[in-house]
Amino acid sequence: MPYLTECLNSLLGQSIGRDRLEIVAVDDGSTDDSGRELDRFAALHPDTVKVIHQPNSGGPAAPSNRALEVATGRYVYFIGSDDYLGEEALERMVKCADKNDSDVVVGKMVGTNGRYVHQALYKENAADVSLYDSALPFTLANTKLFRRELVEKYKLRFPEHMPVGSDQPFTIEACVRARKISVVADYICYFAVKRGDASNITYRADHLARLRCAAEIMDFTAGLIEAGPERDAVLRRHFTWELAKLIQDDFPGLDRELQRQICAGIARLADAYFTDGIRDAMDVKRRVRIALAHAGAIDELCEAITSEKEHGATPFVVEGERAHARYPGFRDPRIGLSDRVYQLLEESVPGHLAEGTELLASGWEQQGDGLTYTASVRVPVVGDTDAARIALRLAKGAMPKSADKPGARRLKTGHVLPPVVGEMRVEPAQDGAASVLHARVPLDHVTAKRGVRVYLDLVGRTYEIPVRGEGLPMPLARLWGPDGDPYRASALVNDKGRVVIDTAQLYPPKRTLVWRALGRLFQKPKTGAVRVLRAVAKKFKPNGAKKPTGSKRK
Repeated sequence: MPYLTECLNSLLGQSIGRDRLEIVAVDDGSTDDSGRELDRFAALHPDTVKVIHQPNSGGPAAPSNRALEVATGRYVYFIGSDDYLGEEALERMVKCADKNDSDVVVGKMVGTNGRYVHQALYKENAADVSLYDSALPFTLANTKLFRRELVEKYKLRFPEHMPVGSDQPFTIEACVRARKISVVADYICYFAVKRGDASNITYRADHLARLRCAAEIMDFTAGLIEAGPERDAVLRRHFTWELAKLIQDDFPGLDRELQRQICAGIARLADAYFTDGIRDAMDVKRRVRIALAHAGAIDELCEAITSEKEHGATPFVVEGERAHARYPGFRDPRIGLSDRVYQLLEESVPGHLAEGTELLASGWEQQGDGLTYTASVRVPVVGDTDAARIALRLAKGAMPKSADKPGARRLKTGHVLPPVVGEMRVEPAQDGAASVLHARVPLDHVTAKRGVRVYLDLVGRTYEIPVRGEGLPMPLARLWGPDGDPYRASALVNDKGRVVIDTAQLYPPKRTLVWRALGRLFQKPKTGAVRVLRAVAKKFKPNGAKKPTGSKRK
C-alpha cells in the first residue's frame, strides 16, 4: 500500500478484457493492510481475482511459486505489487505470442521515480531474438509473458532460498529452453516503480547476500550453457552489473574483513568464468575493478574507487597506437595484472573522454575589427597528444544532435575534420594527470551557433568531445566588427552543459516587399496566375485597405 491499489487497477483495466484474465494475488504476510485490500478487490471481482494469504517468506520466490500452482491461463505473467501495466500490455503481448508462436514475450519496461531499467532491448519490435546476441541478458527480470506449457514442461520454479535475484534462474532457463523469444518495443507494457523510501527488497539486501545470489545465478547458468561465447554473452551481465555493484563508491568505507570476503567471492567467480572475451567486452573502469578484486589488491581497488570519485576520470596514457587507463596497479609487478586489463578498447572511450574533459578558461581577444575566442581545455590523456586540437564546429542554427550527446562521438573512418583555424598549443597539466590544450580561434562575421569541440586521435580513431562549461563563468558578450556593421559574440552554456559560441549581426538588413507591375502577366492573365496574384495581394493587403472595385479592381 498504496502502490498495490494502482497495480490492481491497472490489471483490471487491461484492454484484453476480464473474461480472458485471471489475477492470482499472493499476500506474503504483509503488515500494511495489503491483505485487506486484496480481499476487497476479490469481493468486488470474484470471477477475476483470487487471493492467497501466507506467512512472510522473505522474498518474491515463494509467492510466485504458490501462484503458479493455481494459475490456469495459457500464459503466465508476473508483476510486483509496487508496479503497474500499460492498459494494452497483456493484449499486445498475447497477440504477439499467438502470432509468432513465441514461448516468451518481453514487453517494453521503463522505470519510474528514478528506477533504472536497461533499454537497449527495446529499440524495435522483434519476432525472434536470441539470448546470446542481443541485450536480453541485461533484461532478466521475470516481468515477461511465459507460455504455461513451457513452464510446466521443464518444471520451472523460483529458488525460494534466494532473497534477491530469484527471478533470474527462472528467466534464464525459460529463455534457454524457449523455441522463440519475441519483443514488444513500440508500447510501454510495464512501469517499474522505485518506492519513495527505496524500500524495495532489491535495494535492501546486504553485500554478502547479493554476492551469494550472484554466485548461485552464475553457477546455475554455467550448468545450463556450455563454456564458450554463448555462456560469455550471459555471464558478462553479471560481471558488469551484479559483481561490479559490490565494488562501487561505498566499498572503501566497508569493514576490512567484509572487503576481503567480497574480493574473495569475486575471485572465485573470476577464476571460473572471467574469460578474455568477457574482459575485453567490459568498459575499462569495471574491468580494472574486477581484476583488482580478483588479485586481492584491496588497497589499490579502494584507491581506484576513491580517486575517480574525488578527481573524475582517470587519465589515459597514449603510447603509439595503444592507450591505457592509468588506474592504480598499472604495471605494478606486485599485482601482476597484464596491460590488457588497463588497455583502452573502443567501447569504453567516448564516455571516459567526455567525463574527463574540462574547460579551464574561456575568453575574448579583440584587435581592431577582429575578435578571437580563447579557450584552455583539460583532456584526460597524457603522452602523445600532438594530434589533439580544439575547433568550433559550425552548424545551421542549433548544434547538431549527433555532436551534442553527453559522451564523446567516435567519428567514422574517413570523416573529414573541420580545418584547423587559429593557433593551438598542448602542454602537460601541472599534476601530470592530463594534458591542457590552449586554442586561439578567430571568429568570422557570420550569424551562427557553434559548439566548442576537442578533436582527439586515439588508438587509431578520431573522437569529437563536447566541452562542458558548468560552473565556470563565461565571458561577457562582446561587440566587434566595422563601425557600420557590428556583430555580437556570446559564450553560452546550453541546456546540456556544453559551451556554445553564438555570433550574430547586430543590425541585420530588414526584409522589404517590392510590388512590381508585371506587364505581360497582367496583359494576358492566365487563370492560375490570377489566383496566385490574388492570394498574394490578399496576404499582403495593408491593414484597413478596402477591396478595390470597378475599374480600379480591373
